[in-house]
Amino acid sequence: MSGVWTVLLLWGIVFVPALLHGALVISREDSTPQGSDGATRILKKRSTDNMKVEVYSVKVACKVASRFAHTVITSSALNKVNSSQEVFFEVDLPKTAFITNFSMEIEGQTYTGEVKEKEKAKKQYEKAVSTGQTAGLVKASGRKMEKFSVSVNIAANSNVTFILTYEELLQRKLGQYEIMTRVKPKQLVQHFEIVADIYEPQGIAFLDAYGTFISNELLPLVEKTVTDKKAHISFCPTMDQQRKCPGCDGTLIDGDFFIKYDVNRAETLGDIQVVNGYFVHFFAPPDLPRVPKNVVFVIDRSGSMSGNKMRQTREAMLTILNDLHEDDYFGIVTFDDQISTWKGSLTKATMENVSEAKGFIKEIQHRGYTDINGALMKAVDIMMKDKQAKKFTERSVSMIVLLTDGMPNAGVSSTPQIQENVRDAMGGNMSLFCLGFGNDVDYSFLDVMSRQNQGLARRIYEGSDATVQLQGFYEEVASPLLSEVDLHYPDNLVNSLTTSHYKQLFNGSEIVVAGRLTDNSLDNFLVEVFAKGFEEDFIVKGQASAQEWDILYPEQEYIFGDFTERLWAYLTIQQLLSKKETGTAEEKGNATAQALEMSLQYSFVTPLTSMVVTKPETEEEQEEPLIADKLTEDERQKAQRLGPFVPQVVSNTYRVQNMPTYFVDGDPHFMIELPEQKDALCFNIDDRPGTIFNLVRDQLAGILVNGQTIGDKKVAPDGKVNTYFGRFGIVHQGLGVRLEVTTHDITVSQDGKQAKLLWSDTASLKGANLDLQVTKDRSLTVTLRDSVRFVVILHKVWKQHPYHQDYLGFYTLDSHLLSPSVHGLLGQFYHGVQFEVRNMRPGEEPEKPDATMLVKGQELTVTRGWQRDFRWDVKNGENVPCWFIHSNGNGLIDGNHTDYIMSGLFKTV
Repeated sequence: MSGVWTVLLLWGIVFVPALLHGALVISREDSTPQGSDGATRILKKRSTDNMKVEVYSVKVACKVASRFAHTVITSSALNKVNSSQEVFFEVDLPKTAFITNFSMEIEGQTYTGEVKEKEKAKKQYEKAVSTGQTAGLVKASGRKMEKFSVSVNIAANSNVTFILTYEELLQRKLGQYEIMTRVKPKQLVQHFEIVADIYEPQGIAFLDAYGTFISNELLPLVEKTVTDKKAHISFCPTMDQQRKCPGCDGTLIDGDFFIKYDVNRAETLGDIQVVNGYFVHFFAPPDLPRVPKNVVFVIDRSGSMSGNKMRQTREAMLTILNDLHEDDYFGIVTFDDQISTWKGSLTKATMENVSEAKGFIKEIQHRGYTDINGALMKAVDIMMKDKQAKKFTERSVSMIVLLTDGMPNAGVSSTPQIQENVRDAMGGNMSLFCLGFGNDVDYSFLDVMSRQNQGLARRIYEGSDATVQLQGFYEEVASPLLSEVDLHYPDNLVNSLTTSHYKQLFNGSEIVVAGRLTDNSLDNFLVEVFAKGFEEDFIVKGQASAQEWDILYPEQEYIFGDFTERLWAYLTIQQLLSKKETGTAEEKGNATAQALEMSLQYSFVTPLTSMVVTKPETEEEQEEPLIADKLTEDERQKAQRLGPFVPQVVSNTYRVQNMPTYFVDGDPHFMIELPEQKDALCFNIDDRPGTIFNLVRDQLAGILVNGQTIGDKKVAPDGKVNTYFGRFGIVHQGLGVRLEVTTHDITVSQDGKQAKLLWSDTASLKGANLDLQVTKDRSLTVTLRDSVRFVVILHKVWKQHPYHQDYLGFYTLDSHLLSPSVHGLLGQFYHGVQFEVRNMRPGEEPEKPDATMLVKGQELTVTRGWQRDFRWDVKNGENVPCWFIHSNGNGLIDGNHTDYIMSGLFKTV
């Protein structure tokens, strides 16, 4: 329907995890051009259309049987008006969980999702996905959660019920299990309920339930009934109890609801449960003495660690050093492109040595590049020399803890080669724990390298609590209890066993092993555990017996009968997914095939499968199927780097995962990201204000992007004239679309029609060929059908500033969709650029070395530096390391920068 616009006001955040919210949708089909005033009236029309969709029921029901949690979220809503309305359903679920089912009940008909092989689903719906019309159903949501989101049109005066189910094995950390539910209804709900039933055969040692939003008035509504082996928790506020104040519509329910508990641990053998042909063994023996540890801290001090990262690292390390025990040994390695050590060997953690180490930590300063390989090799060398010299006891646990925020770009820079070097050097004699700081780190590289060396990786999120995150991770591994833990089961009775050897067991954690029985006769089901303890070997044996659940606990509402089988399947899939990243080529292939087969068999949405959801057809159009994927950590990182204003089209993340982003922002700084080379190039353009430059021109695709510069209000006292982009013109000739973006508003024209959006409103404008999304005073995302996406960022400056004024930044996504003939100051780099850097040498500033770059047949002197990328932090930006090309990019760009000057905002000459 060319020329028909749908304006969607994003005036409320939908319920998380399970509430619907009606969105205000206004369609305009007249042929009269819509000027500024008319567009403003449409965008301002909010209050009279509020509450068109009433959510009358929300229930979160969680059943936990022996740490395996099965959660069902049900939400029902009613369209109260005499026209069809779009209804949204959003759920935040733990990122460790697998979605197992989703259904919608609309006007007596049920629409159910189907789990399929991921690649088959993508091929089947490749066209729909590539157009961006089928939004992905899952996206990243904070540090621990993923957001499932779907919308559907329902007829006038009709009901809709959404049901989402997910499952996960709760992990014991720091002595407790945690169930977290995010609740943000944003409106009052007639029937609101959170219910959890927990059954633990070992007995419940303690349990607590609370909410971040629960006041003293709401506290009595959190009901807890705890007996020996079971617990029932409920939170069911009435509408009046939900109100912020008597008679108002605001709700108090806004935050996270937590259930935390642990189980009794009287047996050293642990708890073994045999149910319905499967067994699970939980092993975390109580009252064990800690084992001394030998730890080398490897700390990144490269240039990108400047500012808060370095300060927070120093703060965390000072606390961590305080927590060392006197029988521990420790060392410190710091690195950029140079490697430094506090001492040449490990040192006993006496009070005097710890105090001296703190002084060393306080003096660490950022500088230079990132030589991860050299730093780890040095740490391993220190550990191995001291081990061979028998400096510490054989029963101690050896580990290396690496903290870095960047990708290797000095010394050995090939990540597979670094992984191979580290694995060979460690030789199974120590564990590696990697902490990836921020969104620029190559997390998958660290994750694989950690698991290859019997450790694990964690992401440290940038924020005010980064110091606490660092300390929290260290606390998890600070107190080893056992090393080289082997759990043995009868070979003739058990097959399909999950991992049964663990490098170490830490205080507050738990080892879980599951398997399938080949014989229902359990007369000889002997379980043995062997490990190294503090002073002697840890050996314990015991006989397992089948649990008759019907007799042991007849109240089935607390459990679901096949939980042992599903727990085994969940754990097996998780471990196979890990093996497919760390094993040999043959192991990777076998692990992938097995994980896929089990994911399909048990209907788990894993990184190998997708849930295909078919929405009901409407009178206007046939709905395309939607695809719900399981995010990998790389996809989560990519989504978080792009920031909240970029549409999270998860179903095509496979297509853009490694694609570069090209942008121009600031004064004006051009940035070309080159992920395959793990590097970036940048240059500035200096010219007088008012100049119009061609940024992108693709004659085959019919796309043109020009930008006009603006200057400061007046020349600053230092005489420097700063220029920025203040206006962009975007044209798609094939779609008949013309878009003008200024710091004040956005004007879009198509087929003689015109609409205007204001930066002061959060809004979207949808057409057959174009989708615009405005985030108030922040960003505009332009999606062109079957083509590229652009993002324009608004930088607002204090109105009374004596010199500066508002300006714009321009970012390109999906640039690979443009033709090979695309050109322009940015466009010429969309399909890559080959270069080589040689002869690195000191520059004018110590932290910014010079080098010689071979590019396009020329030798250029370039400087290592940083540019600001504002995609995920509009206010402060993020430092991105790049090679800076001087003199307006001469030698890198084709021709001279003046060749790109245009005579008008929509002109090609």
